[in-house]
Amino acid sequence: MNDAPRIEVRRSARRRRTVQARREGDRTIVMIPASMSKAEEERVVSDLVAKLDARVQRRRAPQADDDLMSRAADLSQRYLDGAAKPSSVRWVSNQHKRWGSCSTHDGSIRLSDRLRPMPGYVVDFVLLHELAHLLEADHGPRFQRLLSGYERRERAEGFLEAVSWQSR
Repeated sequence: MNDAPRIEVRRSARRRRTVQARREGDRTIVMIPASMSKAEEERVVSDLVAKLDARVQRRRAPQADDDLMSRAADLSQRYLDGAAKPSSVRWVSNQHKRWGSCSTHDGSIRLSDRLRPMPGYVVDFVLLHELAHLLEADHGPRFQRLLSGYERRERAEGFLEAVSWQSR
């Protein structure tokens, strides 16, 4: 019980509706309106502490997934002559409309965690697609040539299209 975070609730007469929480060392400071009931205070404090804890966990989570990075290196070598060299490759949970994204200015690749349960060839295709973007920004003829060597491309695209259609 001693290792539980200290929570300090500060009531303010000036605060009308908003609530706020922040960490100061080993304490969590929660600011609430003075008029808030004790029951509502308990619910709000619990919610805000949980959100802060989740934020801290996300910050502590590794930015790159080692397995994805080695998978990317292998795909780059096999299909792109090793020319695509991402700075990081990681799973993300905030991509709901895209399967993957790539930042050409810093070389980072992010894959939607919705891909995790999908067949490996589908994940590989999306990863290869993002690797190709490190070499060619648009989806023009050069980009299409970069992907043309992936033998399961059509099947992977069909799989992703079916999943997208089903979730509409």
